[in-house]
Amino acid sequence: FVRHGQASANSKNYDQLSDLGYLQAQLLGEHFAEHGKSFDRVMVGNMMRHHQTLEGIHQGMAKFNGSSLPQATIYSQWSEFDFKQLIRAFMQQFPEQQLSEQANLKDFYKVLKLSLTSWAAGKLTKNVPEQWHEFEHRVSEMLNELTNIDASERVLVVSSGGAIAMALRNILQAPAQTMVNLNLQTRNTAVSHCYFNADGFQLSQFNELPHLNNLERQQHITYS
Repeated sequence: FVRHGQASANSKNYDQLSDLGYLQAQLLGEHFAEHGKSFDRVMVGNMMRHHQTLEGIHQGMAKFNGSSLPQATIYSQWSEFDFKQLIRAFMQQFPEQQLSEQANLKDFYKVLKLSLTSWAAGKLTKNVPEQWHEFEHRVSEMLNELTNIDASERVLVVSSGGAIAMALRNILQAPAQTMVNLNLQTRNTAVSHCYFNADGFQLSQFNELPHLNNLERQQHITYS
C-alpha cells in the first residue's frame, strides 16, 4: 500500500499533488526500480492525487532503468473519505469545537482527530458524506478482492491515508480508534507492506519511507 504524495493543502483544490508530492512519488519509483521491485497488478483509487502519484512512481521507475508498471485498475472503494465535509459536520454538531481564523496546523489535526473519533463512534448524525460502517465496508470489499488474487502476485495499491489505515485496522482486527491513530501518522508516499493469501493478511511493514530515509531527503517528509 502506498499513500499519495503531498497534496495541495493550501490551495482551493486539495486533490492535486504539489511539486514536492510529484518528487516524492518519483523518488519512490526510482527506489522500486533500484531494488528490483516489480508488480504484477496495480490498484488505484479514483482521486486525482492517487493517479498523479502512480504516474510519478511510473516515471521514477522508467527514469532509473526503463522498467514499468502494469495497467492500473481503478477502484472507487480505494478513495478517501471526505475529510473536509466530515470536519464541517463535526463543527456544525459541536459548535464549541469551531476552528478560529487563527487556527494552525496543530489545531486542525486536533479537530480532525475529534471528528474521526466521533464518526467512528456513531456520534455524527447530520451532513456526514458516508457513515463509518459504509467506509469500513467498501475497504473490506477491496481486501476480499485481494484475497482472490494468486498469493504469488505482487500487488501495488495507491490510495489515501484513511483508506489504508482502515485496511490495516481490518487486517489487525483492531478497534476503530486504531484506524484514527494510523491515519494521522501516515506520511506521504509511505509504504505499508503485507503478505496475503486466501486465508487473510499479515502486516509486515507500516509507514516506511525507504526512498526518503536519509539526511539529504529528510526535508521531503510530509504528512498532508
